[in-house]
Amino acid sequence: MKQTRNARRWRRLPLAAALMAIGHGAWGDEAVLPDVEVRAERTTPALSLPSIAAAREELARVPGGAGFVDVDAERSGRQATVADTLGYATGVFVQPRFGAEEARLSIRGSGLQRTFHMRGVKLMQDGVPLNLADGGADFQALEPLAARYVEVYRGANALRYGATTLGGAINYVSRSGRDAPAFLARAEGGSFGYRRAQLAGGGVSGELDGYVSLSHFGQDGFRDHADQDGHRLFANVGWRLAPELETRFFVVDAHSNSELPGSLSRAQLNANPRQANAGSVAGDQKRDVDLRRVSNRTVWHAGDVQLELSAFYARKTLFHPIYQVIDQTNEDSGAEARLVSDAPLAGRANRFTVGVAPSWGRTSSQNSANVGGQRGAKLDESLQKASNLDVYVDNEHDFAPGWRAIVGGQWSQSRRRLDDSYIPTGQADASFDQTYRNFSPKLGLVREFDNGAQLYANWSGSFEPPSLSEMSSYVINAGLEAQTARTVEIGSRGRLDGALPIEWDASVYDARVKNELLAQAMPNNATLTFNVPRTRHRGLELGVTAWPAEGLAWRNALLLNRFRFDGDATYGNKRLAGVPETFFKSELTQRFGAGYYVSANVELSPSSYAVDLANTLFADRYTLLGLKVGREVSKGLGWFVEGRNLTDEKYAATTGVIRDAGGQDAAQFLPGDGRAFYAGLEWKL
Repeated sequence: MKQTRNARRWRRLPLAAALMAIGHGAWGDEAVLPDVEVRAERTTPALSLPSIAAAREELARVPGGAGFVDVDAERSGRQATVADTLGYATGVFVQPRFGAEEARLSIRGSGLQRTFHMRGVKLMQDGVPLNLADGGADFQALEPLAARYVEVYRGANALRYGATTLGGAINYVSRSGRDAPAFLARAEGGSFGYRRAQLAGGGVSGELDGYVSLSHFGQDGFRDHADQDGHRLFANVGWRLAPELETRFFVVDAHSNSELPGSLSRAQLNANPRQANAGSVAGDQKRDVDLRRVSNRTVWHAGDVQLELSAFYARKTLFHPIYQVIDQTNEDSGAEARLVSDAPLAGRANRFTVGVAPSWGRTSSQNSANVGGQRGAKLDESLQKASNLDVYVDNEHDFAPGWRAIVGGQWSQSRRRLDDSYIPTGQADASFDQTYRNFSPKLGLVREFDNGAQLYANWSGSFEPPSLSEMSSYVINAGLEAQTARTVEIGSRGRLDGALPIEWDASVYDARVKNELLAQAMPNNATLTFNVPRTRHRGLELGVTAWPAEGLAWRNALLLNRFRFDGDATYGNKRLAGVPETFFKSELTQRFGAGYYVSANVELSPSSYAVDLANTLFADRYTLLGLKVGREVSKGLGWFVEGRNLTDEKYAATTGVIRDAGGQDAAQFLPGDGRAFYAGLEWKL
């Protein structure tokens, strides 16, 4: 009688949940069926937060580079930085600048010279932009431990999110009360005073569900003057108004205080990588960020049509003593409406997408002399405004069995304005008001085979207006042009299950860039941005995972970057500085019964790479080795112990970029962490 009742319940569950229940039942009948019933109710997908299965299905439709990161799989080790989460994401180069939250993140050479305040990639939380209206983004706005998975759309493959940057888009998707553990507690600790903690949980009550995550991050740092301290609240509440209508509200409250140890010369790095730059210590350089953000996402299904509406408001304050003390208050808001229709066209499968996304930003900025990390005499004050209007359309059509064509484009208008409200005697008014417009096209083709493998090709345009900080940092540079590019890409992805199961994601691309926005570090650690008439970005993005034996997984991520000037009057065809030409990561994991695992990994930068645009100063190659052991469980207590850089190698995790070092050493190297050990515990109900 008990099994009959369960069978009737299964008929009311979604197909995926029923299959999950049957799969669990294969392990034994006793005490399994009641557990399955509870899990099935909790994992009923939220309309406003797509399930992992739905996200993978959407990624498979993209005619180009697109990847997926299961955050649960990355929780088997330390989770402190964006590099911990995205380190194996195909096509993503990410290196923290001093073992902390900020990093150089680049896709296809986007934002090459940025080691902070990322640009060139649209960063999102649940499909809603985290970027400021002028295009910059703060990593402090992210909490990887609160995410269920991450989508990575490389280049113009991010058009479905209205993104046309060279780098594409990264979307962190939150847990909901429908898929989160009822309670989770996590604690991590280790070398250099590292400490990390999270309390989280979710649940469902009728048509309401909710999730909340509280987290703390702190460390003394591998280097001197590198203390970090921050805490974050991430929460969301969803309301199923009708079977096909759901609205969800999100709240973020993030606070981060970071000391900045600054850059070293190569000689200083080799002598003592733990030291801080003397100027950074004297100026007590730091970056303190407070961010509050609210957003909403509403999804409505009506047959073959889906309507998605979103809106957000964010307020950020910044206290940033560097070469000057920068005080800023940012207020950013935006909205988006997207319509997706899966109605057939001419008797064949078709998907039509159209969307419009306006955004606005307002920044009150004041610069003062840095007197030991405190505000001295006022040097500058301004009101800065940014606005954008993006309208995009995309159509996918199955024109023959196994063949799909994609045609789309986006029209963008961006305005950047600065009102100079402090003009000292003898100085000119630095106000400016510039508007940029562009149309970015996209053509794509996908060939799908019966075994699930795909071949794809696309041709697309990209468009990036300069950010306000690039137009007004160090000197007023209102004459900057927008960066554009035309990119050709071919690739393949899929999975083959045979004697050697293997999954791959591979893309080769060639981007011809006009007016690339490059930045150089100045002697006082400010940056100066300028346009380069023509550059060329070519590369290979490869991600491969194989399962050579039962319980054994081997995953690999390879980047080949060929970023060069294209017949430049000053630099000819020299390499663009800031990123290694070859970068490789590999991890071999053996899993045993009851959730136990052992994992060994390597990170390899096999050749030196340029620090200056003239290619006279280089960062050295390096190899890092790591090891993890632990236990993962769906409920109960899990743990890990991890060792990183076991050979204690001295290396530059990333560097600044300058025009011409003249072959001389310069303080442009940011040391990576030395040998370190971490441990963590996680309890789930």
